[in-house]
Amino acid sequence: MGRLLLVEDDKALAHVLSEDLRHSGYEVDCVTHGDHVLDRLDTFRPDLVLLDVMLPGKSGFDLCGTIRRRSQTPVIMVTAKDTKADKLRGLDNGADDYITKPFDFDEFLARIRAVLRRTCPDVATLTLGSLTIDFSRLEVSGGHAGLHLTPREFSILSYLAEHRGSVVHRSELLREVWGYPQEPRTRAVDFAIKRLREKIEPNPHLPRFIHSVRGDGYRLAIDGAALQPSQRTEAEGT
Repeated sequence: MGRLLLVEDDKALAHVLSEDLRHSGYEVDCVTHGDHVLDRLDTFRPDLVLLDVMLPGKSGFDLCGTIRRRSQTPVIMVTAKDTKADKLRGLDNGADDYITKPFDFDEFLARIRAVLRRTCPDVATLTLGSLTIDFSRLEVSGGHAGLHLTPREFSILSYLAEHRGSVVHRSELLREVWGYPQEPRTRAVDFAIKRLREKIEPNPHLPRFIHSVRGDGYRLAIDGAALQPSQRTEAEGT
């Protein structure tokens, strides 16, 4: 499922989290000192870093910025520092997500899956009519010069592409793309799909690609899309 580097100086918490993540199917390595993180990043080569802020040695904020300058490895900051200023500082340093302690483990897993899906897509490219969506580069080609998709819009398309032809329920999108472990009372999915259709559909009112399934969710039309699997998926299948 993926390789996770857990950076946490509380050894008891690090042990519990490591075991729970391994039971959830991940390969986990753990670092308890900030000065050892970059070396372990090179040797373990994780798919995702779970990074505490308050560490001996280099702080999590400094490490996040360094990791982002050196590689594209995604980072989720996991910390007790819960002020808005701290969250903005983490995101400004390049963190892909920010979760505060204490947290619900199911939500923690949902956030991990959401970031990994966005940064390590199973589908490399998706062709919708004249548009080509490159999930690895987060780029769209073939449309007008002003066409721009947000990271979440890329994630929605990527998830629909992985489940092409099948109905994807709203609650599933909220869990796997937004990272909500339980379905909140929100129309965030419907509003996001509406904005996405306005960008990619020739006629948003008569969608060719993203079809609504009344009372259930959405489905990416197979006949309206051509897909290219990612190299990671091809390698895993050999």
